[in-house]
Amino acid sequence: MTNEASVSAAREVLLGNYRSAPLVFRAGKGCRLTDVDGKSYLDLCAGIAVISVGHSHPELTRAIAEQAGQLMHVSNLFYNDRCIELAQELAKRTPFAKFFFCNSGAEANETLLKLARRHHYERGARGADARTTIITAHSSFHGRSMGALSMTGQPKYQEGMAPLVGDVVHVPFGDAEALKKTVDKRTAALILEPVQGEGGVVAASVEYLRAARAICDAQGALFMLDEVQTGYGRTGRFLAQEWSGVVPDACALAKGIAGGFPLGAVGVRPELANSLPPGTHGTTYGGNALACAAGLAVLRIFDREGLVQNAERMGDYLGERLQALAADASLPAAAEARGIGLLRGISVAEAYDAGAIVADLRARGVLVSIAGGSVLRISPPLTISKDELAEGLSVVEAALRAARPRS
Repeated sequence: MTNEASVSAAREVLLGNYRSAPLVFRAGKGCRLTDVDGKSYLDLCAGIAVISVGHSHPELTRAIAEQAGQLMHVSNLFYNDRCIELAQELAKRTPFAKFFFCNSGAEANETLLKLARRHHYERGARGADARTTIITAHSSFHGRSMGALSMTGQPKYQEGMAPLVGDVVHVPFGDAEALKKTVDKRTAALILEPVQGEGGVVAASVEYLRAARAICDAQGALFMLDEVQTGYGRTGRFLAQEWSGVVPDACALAKGIAGGFPLGAVGVRPELANSLPPGTHGTTYGGNALACAAGLAVLRIFDREGLVQNAERMGDYLGERLQALAADASLPAAAEARGIGLLRGISVAEAYDAGAIVADLRARGVLVSIAGGSVLRISPPLTISKDELAEGLSVVEAALRAARPRS
């Protein structure tokens, strides 16, 4: 089928809950995608920071195929060897002692919510002394399931979905004084993103994260990080928290963890290791052997190809180029460069339509996504080369130059 016919077929049989571009992809290799008409695209989106090792990496595809021929799923009534091995590898690379595996970032964040409340319950904080309040930030994004949606600090995602999960409070992002006024003896946990990806690629300062840790410690509240988008090398460190030196009590991971195969995880410090007793939480497919084999392959590729280091080097180059575009007086559509590592963006001036610029980039053969309504988010595979970034950025510049203010 042609691209046009395929899009028409999709609209006949798929729900319209996504604002999908009129493109149908058939294949991918490295940082390139090919649609059903055979047109090639440079992928600077990577499935929104998911395709960490590039499309169709031979080692990842081989690991998935081999595991599928051996064992896919046995349920969590039993252990499987791949799940144990992946948890061991993550424990070596992070400050976390134990792990829970699930299928997505939303599930990982749902786990943080339940873990926070149950932790205090297990420690005797019940009745009048219960600690149930979850604090997150305005403009945050934690997922679309009801608990994760309730934590998300963007009303547009919550419209028509009420009633939400209760006892969730949102505070301004980056405002330590607001945290001091809000975190108290009723607070179960403060949950933050080191970089608000969907909120517009806005990075938390080191000082803010350190203050958040100290405020939670002073009040006996847990401090948790949502590293679904920022983890797994995306910022030039294995976890973004490494830039600040702040270690949370628990951390949600997903997106790049298995290079495109559905997998999520939560890591916890030793103090929380017994906070979800048997029967308190679970997921049918979580920790299945096939997903964990993909996760192990991704870690091997990271190590052999130096992808975390590449993310730092290419991220520095990307940041410099975006800063130059934002500072170019001949580009009035470009407002501000943002982000860290290979999670970056350039905000589009208010008079211009970011969606139209993204569509123009797509027509020119370059894929980016929109964050925060007006930011061109660039989150390519961590395998990307300097030449590929230069190629993509030249097209971004051309699209910004071609942009015209709204009439």
